[in-house]
Amino acid sequence: MSESTYTADTFSSPTPVLSVSPVVLPAPGRAVDLQVRVSAPVTGSKLPVILLSHGLGFSNNLSSLNGYAPLANFWAAHGFVVIQPTHLDSRTLSLDPDTPGALPHWRSRAEDMKRILDQLDVIEAAVPQLAGRLDRSKVAVAGHSMGGHTASLLLGARLTDPHDGTEVNLAEPRIKAGVLLAAPGRGGDALTEFTAENYSFFLTTDFSEMITPALVVAGDKDDSAFLTVRGPDWHTDPYALSPGPKSLLTLFDAEHGLGGISGYDVAETTDENPERVTAVARLTWAYLRTELYPGDSAWQSARDALTADPNPLGRIESK
Repeated sequence: MSESTYTADTFSSPTPVLSVSPVVLPAPGRAVDLQVRVSAPVTGSKLPVILLSHGLGFSNNLSSLNGYAPLANFWAAHGFVVIQPTHLDSRTLSLDPDTPGALPHWRSRAEDMKRILDQLDVIEAAVPQLAGRLDRSKVAVAGHSMGGHTASLLLGARLTDPHDGTEVNLAEPRIKAGVLLAAPGRGGDALTEFTAENYSFFLTTDFSEMITPALVVAGDKDDSAFLTVRGPDWHTDPYALSPGPKSLLTLFDAEHGLGGISGYDVAETTDENPERVTAVARLTWAYLRTELYPGDSAWQSARDALTADPNPLGRIESK
């Protein structure tokens, strides 16, 4: 199957998905080796890659390689290889904070993604059905909540290391586009006292160098009151405060779970809405498809369909 087979018309005929986990990547110096899930269409070649970074949340298991099935399955069924790591802050690992190689998680999360790209050969060897089918020039990153912060760093956002005061640049040039889902906004006086004390690395977040193309997805009811004093618009900062090209998808009546993207029938989802989850999956797919394959009409078609809907689930703006 050629890369052009996966177009905006493929929603009605998704490809069966192969999912393999855990694939273990050697990680010297990390508290534990890096475990990932790999999901891919069973057919096709020259497949683009999405690195998907999980959030934190209250569930014991979804903040790991086992989460975000509604997105991972959809993206894989429509032509992407989705690779999901279990970051060191996952509850599934139950790491003591004093474990050597365990901290700081904001840095290790981004390094996990770089390690995956460094070890694509290892992944292909561990998943023989994938061998020779990746297009390593077509890589995107996506992340939800804390995973959105991870993705923003890989796309070029900067921060000051609270431990030594140095500016941190973790931008990854192999990543060509990104999707930030309910991601944190700027620091400073936008943060609550709780956030400033417990997530001090948020204080200096700077989006002015986040130059890689990205779609920012935010819910207009995502209050996140324990993190920010600003309200829902805080989650639009990665769009408003970064240079173009960027797009912003604002979802109407959506809260932090964006309808339930972290898993099927997740009890902690406060705004459960399967239709919204499907819209997020389709719109993010269309955005990444067009960013990675300029000239592909998927994103424009998706935007047109949203605009034409008499009861749209959200709105899109771009710069």
